[in-house]
Amino acid sequence: MSDSSTLPPARLRPEAELARDALSAPVLARAVRLARWAGPGTRVDAGGGLVEEQLPAAAEQLGLSGDDAAAYASEAWRIAVDTGLVEITDEDAGTVAPGEDLALLTGGSPQDVLGLWLTALEAVLADASVPDLDDLVDAMAEGGEADLSSLSSLSSLDWDLEAESEFLDGVLGNLYLLTVGDEGAGDAPVPLPALAASVIVPGDMGEPSNEVLEQVSDAMMRLDDQFRLLEPVGLVEYQPVDEALMADADEEAAAPVDEADVARYGMVRLTPLGLYGLRARLLDAGFEAPAVGDLADKGADALLDGTAPFPPAAAHAETELWLAGRSPLDAARELLAAARGSDPGAPLRRLRCQQALSLVGAEAEPALREVLDDAELGGLARVWLTEHGARDVPAPPQEMVFWLTIDTVAAQLAAEGNSEELQALVEGLAQQHSGFFDTAWRVGHPATPDVLEAMGRLHPDKKIAKEARKAAFKARSQHGG
Repeated sequence: MSDSSTLPPARLRPEAELARDALSAPVLARAVRLARWAGPGTRVDAGGGLVEEQLPAAAEQLGLSGDDAAAYASEAWRIAVDTGLVEITDEDAGTVAPGEDLALLTGGSPQDVLGLWLTALEAVLADASVPDLDDLVDAMAEGGEADLSSLSSLSSLDWDLEAESEFLDGVLGNLYLLTVGDEGAGDAPVPLPALAASVIVPGDMGEPSNEVLEQVSDAMMRLDDQFRLLEPVGLVEYQPVDEALMADADEEAAAPVDEADVARYGMVRLTPLGLYGLRARLLDAGFEAPAVGDLADKGADALLDGTAPFPPAAAHAETELWLAGRSPLDAARELLAAARGSDPGAPLRRLRCQQALSLVGAEAEPALREVLDDAELGGLARVWLTEHGARDVPAPPQEMVFWLTIDTVAAQLAAEGNSEELQALVEGLAQQHSGFFDTAWRVGHPATPDVLEAMGRLHPDKKIAKEARKAAFKARSQHGG
C-alpha cells in the first residue's frame, strides 16, 4: 500500500468505551498501579528502571508471583515512565514522583486516556520487534562463547530491527484490512497460518514451495511470540499455537495445515481498542484511514464522493449516520443536487445517491417529484417513486430509460469492475431489449462508449459481444474520439 492508499472505513466504538478498555488492559492497568504506589522512597537506576531491590515490592503491589514476576513488574514500571504516569525528579539521586499525566486518568477526557494508551502501545510494539534475549544468547553462542558486550557480535546475527518492525507492521496492516473489509474477517478470529502467509507468499504464486512453507512456519513462530506480548496491551485477543505443535516444529515445518485443526496453529482477532490503535498508527503514517461517521456533519457532496470507494455495508452505515441529522425532505434535496454532473465520478455518485434515498421515507416524495424532468435524475426519481408506491408517476421517455441504463452500468463498473453481478446485468439488458445496441450507441451519456466496450468484454455470447463492440465504435465516433 502506498501512503496515499485509501483503506475501507473502520467502525469504531465510542471513545468512552474504548478508554475503559484501555484502562483495563493489563499493561496499562499495571503501570497505573505502580505510578500510584511510587513515592519518595522509590529508587530508579540511571536508565530510569526500578532498582533490582525494589522489584519484589513492585511485583507484590501488582499481585504477581513466580519466575516472571520481576520481569512483569519491570515492564510495568517502564510503561509508567514512558507514558508520563511517573516522573524522575532527581536523576542523580534516582528518585521519582507521580507524573502530571496520572491525573488524566481520573480528570481527563477519554481522548487523554487513549493518548496514554497509544504511547504504551508503541512501547510494547517496539519490544515485540526485538527477539528474546535468550534466543540472542543462544544464537551468539553457536560455534563459540557469547560476548554480550560486543556490538559487532549482535550485528553478525541474522536480525534486523527495521526489517522486524516492518514485518510486524505488515502483518498488523493485513489484520486491519481483514477486520474492516466487507469481505474480511470482521469480528471473526484469523488463523495464524493465513496471516503469516499473507506477508510471505506472493499473490501470484500457485502452490507454495516447501521453502516458502518453511518461511511461513518460521513467521508463525515469530508471530506467536509477538502476539503473546501484544495481547496484554489490549491490541488483540490471541489463542496461542499449541505447545505440542511447537515441539514438533521441525517435522511440521513443511506440512500443510489441517483445516480441522486450524485453531491449534493460533488464532488472532483485533479488539475494538486494537482497531482504534492501528487506525491511529496508519493515520500517523500518512494513510487515508477513514472511520464510519467521519462524513456525518459534511455536505451531501462529501458524502457521495467519500462513500464512493466504500464497501456496501460501510457506505450504508455512513449514510445512515448522515441521514440521522437531517429531515428526510432536506436530505433528499441535498442528495439530488449533489448527484448531478457529467464528470467521470458522477455515475457512482448517483448510485450512492440512489442507495441513500432508499433509506429515506415517504416524506421525501416532493423532492423526487421536483426532478422528474431532469435528464440526469428523472430516471432514478421514477424508480424511487414507484418503489415507494407513489401515484401518478409519469412513464419515462425511451431516451431517459437508456440514459439511466448506461449510467447504472457505468456506476457498477466504477464500483466493482468486471464483477459477476455486472456480467449478469449486461446479459439481462441484452436479453430484455432486442436491438439494444442499435439505440444505445446514440445515448448522449459521456460514459456510453466505455460502457458498450465493457459490455462487449463481459457478454459470453460472441455474436452479442461483437454487436456491443461495433456499437462502442459508433458511440466513440459520435462522441468525438
